[in-house]
Amino acid sequence: MKKRILITGAAGFLGSHLCERFLKEGYEVIGMDNLITGNLRNIEDFFKDANFEFYHHDVSTFVHVPGELDYILHFASPASPIDYLKIPIQTLKVGSLGTHNLLGLAKAKNARMLIASTSEVYGDPTVHPQTEEYWGNVNPIGPRGVYDEAKRFQEAMTMAYHTYHGLETRIVRIFNTYGPKMRLNDGRALPAFVGQALRGEDITVFGDGSQTRSFCYVDDLVEGIYRLLLSNYNMPVNIGNPDEISIADFAEEIVKLTGTKSKVIYKDLPVDDPKQRQPDITKAKEILGWEPKIKRSEGLKKTLDYFKSLPQDELFKKELSFGN
Repeated sequence: MKKRILITGAAGFLGSHLCERFLKEGYEVIGMDNLITGNLRNIEDFFKDANFEFYHHDVSTFVHVPGELDYILHFASPASPIDYLKIPIQTLKVGSLGTHNLLGLAKAKNARMLIASTSEVYGDPTVHPQTEEYWGNVNPIGPRGVYDEAKRFQEAMTMAYHTYHGLETRIVRIFNTYGPKMRLNDGRALPAFVGQALRGEDITVFGDGSQTRSFCYVDDLVEGIYRLLLSNYNMPVNIGNPDEISIADFAEEIVKLTGTKSKVIYKDLPVDDPKQRQPDITKAKEILGWEPKIKRSEGLKKTLDYFKSLPQDELFKKELSFGN
């Protein structure tokens, strides 16, 4: 019998890549998304696959899936600061009510559930690099709080179900990830920089550019998530690329990659924008035998080729910027 998996946020950037991976592994995949930030274009090729079905649904209301389920991957959540500003209540609800609904479903189906947490649970860290034992430095009422605290609550609820109900759970803390199927204008550094460069605009860096990020290519991330789901480890695990770079240097890297004449300009740093981001992946190496394989130069070229293939109206559709 084929294993059956529910993937929420299926039409989003990460969700769509996960659908593809599990279909290739021979699973029956149920994709679920309310399309508030997802795009059906990301999963349109899967509709031809007899092992894929899609539910247009908001997990924050309730969740019903007929038949047996072996696994649930909860990736339904806005994932960029630009979205937190637009839909803060929905962001909080999908991290709390949505998680509760899915944990209840997992319990009813006796399914193993993996939740997508984030490096944002560490806030603006006072520990560097960030280990899973670090509890974080988060402002609960700042503009990022709706996402950060939703994810922290999501972890707490998941561990409560594991401890109290004995539910099989997994928690992945995802660091900055990039690759094809990203939204070009989602406000984060990489797509924002590439979009500005392709339009011939100046590239906007917030703050003095000394803040750092660590970018992981999506294929590497998906491999880490796959291994974590099938592992026997129930505590949080960082999955990300520890190759740290300053935002200023990254902007220059994008200028060189795109061959643009864009200049790098600087604007004020938004509230609570993290100064450092670098995962300690010791646990992922030791427990999962995982570490990233794809170099940033290779991953950026693949991502740039994808962005160049998008319709012109998407390239020139601008949205509010909100930090790096």
